[in-house]
Amino acid sequence: MNLLLISNSTNAGEEYLRYPLAQIAQHLKGIKEVAFVPYAGVTFSYDEYEAKVQARFNEIGIRVHSVHHDPSPAATIAAAEAIVVGGGNTFHLVKNMHEQGLMEAILAKVQGGTPYVGWSAGSNVACPTLCTTNDMPIVQPASFSAIGAIPFQINPHYLDANPEGHAGETREQRILEYIEANKQMWVVGLREGCMLRYVDGKLDLIGPRPMRIFHYGIEPYEVQAGDNLDFLLSK
Repeated sequence: MNLLLISNSTNAGEEYLRYPLAQIAQHLKGIKEVAFVPYAGVTFSYDEYEAKVQARFNEIGIRVHSVHHDPSPAATIAAAEAIVVGGGNTFHLVKNMHEQGLMEAILAKVQGGTPYVGWSAGSNVACPTLCTTNDMPIVQPASFSAIGAIPFQINPHYLDANPEGHAGETREQRILEYIEANKQMWVVGLREGCMLRYVDGKLDLIGPRPMRIFHYGIEPYEVQAGDNLDFLLSK
């Protein structure tokens, strides 16, 4: 498989998709057009989302075609050169992907080697489930199950800090709750400005920050870019 799973689209003070663009260009080298899944967008139209991504992808010479234009989004995915899934609300994304049969369609394509790029919610849906999203369940999907292209869970936008005066749970505490209830699952806290690349059976962390690792019965710990991540791929 050829996956590029990005924590966030935009670093503070930067333009949209600026920091990951070089990695996206490398990952999609030779691709002329991508099928774009816009369903995580909620407060703006899918046309606007497509145009926003296209404006950045113009710089790398790739056309963006959003599946919302088509009577059968699953057929569009089946014929796609590459697949891009944007961020936003993960529940809204998963609901629409289930309704359009995209979980199965995308899994079949990526297992056949079709390149996949996702950021934020688009990374989360590459996991077995959406259950490590940070998002509010604004809609109810048919299932929490996601594409399952990777056997572990990602928590995008992972934060260490707890805001001053905030008495609620930290991100780490929420993930510890998840692994208490899902003891077999590995979870990675993917910090902003970072991404995971899974190509030809090899998983790599890319970015300036370490990634936090969670599993039941193990104290959370950090891995760095260049560390061996093969343990995350065992089912």
